[in-house]
Parts: sequence; structure tokens; C-alpha cells
Amino acid sequence: MLKTKTSSRQAPGRFPCAQCGAVLKYAPGTTLLVCDYCGFENRIECHAGVIEEYDLQKALRQLSEPRTEAPKAQIHCNECGAGFQFEANIHAGECPFCGSPIVTTTTQSKPIQPKSLLPFRIKESEARQRFQRWIDGLWFAPNAVKKYARSESKLTGVYLPYWTFDSNTETDYTGERGDIYYVDEPVQITRNNRVVTEIRRVPKIHWTPVSGRVSRFFDDVLVGASNSLPRKILDALQPWDMEQLIPYDENYLSGFRSEFYQVDLDEGFDHAKQVMGSVIYRDIAYDIGGDHQRIHQIRTRHSATTYKHCLLPVWSAAFRYRNKSYRFVINGRTGEVQGERPYSWWKIGFAVLAALLLAAGAYYYLESTGALQHRQSGTYYSAPYYNGNRY
Repeated sequence: MLKTKTSSRQAPGRFPCAQCGAVLKYAPGTTLLVCDYCGFENRIECHAGVIEEYDLQKALRQLSEPRTEAPKAQIHCNECGAGFQFEANIHAGECPFCGSPIVTTTTQSKPIQPKSLLPFRIKESEARQRFQRWIDGLWFAPNAVKKYARSESKLTGVYLPYWTFDSNTETDYTGERGDIYYVDEPVQITRNNRVVTEIRRVPKIHWTPVSGRVSRFFDDVLVGASNSLPRKILDALQPWDMEQLIPYDENYLSGFRSEFYQVDLDEGFDHAKQVMGSVIYRDIAYDIGGDHQRIHQIRTRHSATTYKHCLLPVWSAAFRYRNKSYRFVINGRTGEVQGERPYSWWKIGFAVLAALLLAAGAYYYLESTGALQHRQSGTYYSAPYYNGNRY
């Protein structure tokens, strides 16, 4: 999977129509390349095959070896004859002179090539509808932003690079288990302008030292390998139907942009370990049991760790509001929308004021009806509480 080339000129993939010879574009949700000129549907030949996992440690050793960096390739468009270069992180897009779809290999710029992908399922028209419903549902957004977003947003279909990691983990831990018990204690309170003493049940926690080991196998921990969007947006696009991955086929990229990975393999695994670590922490808390847990030390070992490099589809766009750009993306498989948005502070302030007025009104009503005094005259017991899910 790791390759090196030094050629400085690339012949891009070409997708001619079998009927008229015009350049084709992939039709989302199908296995077809549809001709914009004659309408002929050119079927993409399906290549069945197992999506292979690659040994992480072996790849990291190979990546640590010196390699010659090739100069950025000059792309030659077969349709108009123009020569040009894509942006630094792009390997599929359109010719800037004639608009023809261009797909180049990633071999020259990156030592690891994508071996699988999820094709677009959501069409641009449906993606736009999903975005409009999302922007309409932003309660605290300025009213004008919805008009700006609708009029200025142009959707671009992009295949984003991702890493996936599988790993067996074993984790040793030390900590403490907290169990709640109750004692009766005298408490002085003021009732009807008099200081009285009541016996109340008060919760206490008994801590016991513990240690142990938990094991878990992680499958397809997904890490975005693009720096074009904030990680919180990339992560929020999940879940992806990774079981539907197909072998990499550049036909599915025709008419879309596609990015090189910008997060290297080792950096991607570091982030994956953080994701795994949060799950392992929950496993430890569950293993300790009790009502509370304190975790003092964690030592995790990874074994049989493998990775995949794949491309996943998103519709991406941005809109400007008051001289600031806000980005959003739509999962090209599920239609899930995530993005940045402006806030209307006067709307937020009005909502806070309304909540305070409502709370004050409820308090006045309870006091005027004597409900608060009736509540104070009752016997009080501390309610037990459970914190087993505290991480």
C-alpha cells in the first residue's frame, strides 16, 4: 500500500460517454455515470472484493524510512489541452478552463492511497433541502441569516479522507469504589420563625481501594484526516454505514472534489486512542461498580492494530454574514447536517428574561397559595442518588 513515484506530470482519469464521447459525471445513489449531453447512462462495473485491513506498526515503520518527495504534478486536461495544478490538498475536481471532471492519483503526493470509499447517496437537491430545514430550525440565529444562507450557499460535493482503526486493548487500572450509606444526624432549621432540631438521614460515602483489568476490541474507530473542517464537525457527521464500503473506484469521483489526507497516520492513531480511551474509562467505571468511582491510574496496551484509508462523501458549503464566513457540511449518505452558525444575542437575552419572569411568577403563585409553607412543614429525608455513570 505504500508507494513512491517521482513523475511530475499526471494524465488524469477520463470518463467518456459510450454513446457520444462527452465527459461523464457520477449520479449519486446509483452505479451510473450519466451524460449531461445525450442523457445516456453508462454503468459502473462493480468490483466485488474484501476491504483489506493493514498492519499499523508495519506501515509506521515504512513511513519512518526516508523517501524522495516528488514535485507537485502538472495536470493535463484531455478535453481542452490546458495544463494546471489543483490546490495542495485536492486530487479530484474540475478543469478550471473547461469544467471537465478531473481525477488524479494520490500516489505522487501521499505514500498511502485510499483503498475504499462510500459513494454519494444524497443528491444535491436533497442535500439543499436538508440544509434549509436545518437553518430554519436554528432558534437563536438572527432572522437575516436564513436569507443569506439560502441565497449565497453553493453546495460542493467532496470526498473527505478518513482513517479507521481496529485494535485489541487490555487495560490495568487502580482506583476506589464508593458505596453510599446513611446516618441519622441532628440538623437545626428555622420553621415558623423558630429554630428547631430535626433528625435527618444524611448520605455518606465509604471508599474501598480497587484494582483490575478490562479488555475491549475496537472496530472501525473513525478519524477524519482532513484539516478543511473543524474536527468537531467531522466527528458529528457520524454514524457512517461503514459496512457498505466498496473498493476504491475513481468513477465515483467524477464530477466531485476529493482531498488528500492532511492528518498523517500516526497523528490519526493518536486521536483514535483518545476516542478509545473515553470508552475504556467507562468500562473501568462499570467494572469498579458501586455508587461512585475514583480512577487513579490507567495503563492500556494495544495489539493487532490495523487501519484503513477511505474516502467518505459530504456536501460542503459556506455562507457569509456580517463579514464572517460560516461553514456547514451534509453527510452524503444520511443527510445529517452539521455546521457553524451565528447567534442573535438579543434573542438569547429575551429567552433568559422570559425564563426568569416565568420562574418568578411560579414562585409568587406557590407562596401566595401556601404551597411552600406546606412543603417546609413535612418530614425531610435525603433522597439516595446514583452516580454509576460518572466518567
